[in-house]
Amino acid sequence: MPQLHFHCAADLAAALTDLPQASNEAMRQAKAHQDQLTKPQGSLGRLEELALWMASWQRKEKPTLNKASCLVFAGNHGVTARGVSAFPAEVTEQMVLNFKAGGAAINQLTTLADAELNVIPLNLDTPTQDFTQSPAMSEAECCAALQAGAKAVPDDAELLLLGEMGIGNTTAAAAVANAVCGGTASDWIGPGTGVNEDGLAIKRDTVDMAIKRHKHVQTNSFDTLRTVGGRELAAIAGAVAEARHRCIPVLLDGFIATAAAAVLIQDNPDALAHTLISHTSKEPGHKRLAQHLDKRPVLDLDMRLGEASGAAVALLIVRAALATHNGMATFGEASVATAP
Repeated sequence: MPQLHFHCAADLAAALTDLPQASNEAMRQAKAHQDQLTKPQGSLGRLEELALWMASWQRKEKPTLNKASCLVFAGNHGVTARGVSAFPAEVTEQMVLNFKAGGAAINQLTTLADAELNVIPLNLDTPTQDFTQSPAMSEAECCAALQAGAKAVPDDAELLLLGEMGIGNTTAAAAVANAVCGGTASDWIGPGTGVNEDGLAIKRDTVDMAIKRHKHVQTNSFDTLRTVGGRELAAIAGAVAEARHRCIPVLLDGFIATAAAAVLIQDNPDALAHTLISHTSKEPGHKRLAQHLDKRPVLDLDMRLGEASGAAVALLIVRAALATHNGMATFGEASVATAP
């Protein structure tokens, strides 16, 4: 299938129309197979649901997971100059180097979970604009970030894990979530990298100012990303859209990745049907966002690191789901009597 192309603002809305759907027939076949496995029906709980979800999007009775691809997008934010983070902006690039040297949590977790890790830095030497004063990105910059996300999705991926790195991006995620879901800034802000009460007040005021400045144009996915997002958030949105067109199921990481994907429902409420939230972040706005999207996270481990770390841990659960679904014997194969 040809890759999506984002040349102008209208291209994102166009990419979110007439979306491919999961295969009900594949899910029916997978459920029929599952019901014959040597266990009481439903006894593996969420593992059974995950296997059926994978089957429906891969369009086959027994889904496979030979290629799990983890994409971590990195971007810098001009709004960090307002003091919204406990760490300076240069940490973004330093952490990207750490990823590439194999020293971060995500390196260990993707190795353990057998996922291919690809770290994509996005113009780290050119932060976005302070979105309390102007849009974070121009139309061209936002399109370029969306395109980077779409381009990064491998042709042979059977499951996509999406995460990010970017000092200041919990503030951008809070502003995006506020624009998409409503409420107040206080509903969406949290400690991020560990800011104190003064830092939380700065984040709240920053999001309030951003929404007041831009809310009149935040009527679609593109303009919300352009006004208060960041390059890594836009890239995640582009990757989610690309994955949907290829029917690749997606594990979103925490608050930032979920907010980046959530922006797509402004153009199509069904845009995230192929995604799951991997875990409930300790970041307070994440649980509220998951509830708004009506998605139950796979795990709840009080994680808030980012880097797609929660998605990598959730991948282990998905692998467990497929191991049981594909590997167990049926009652007939094992000569085990069924319930009368």
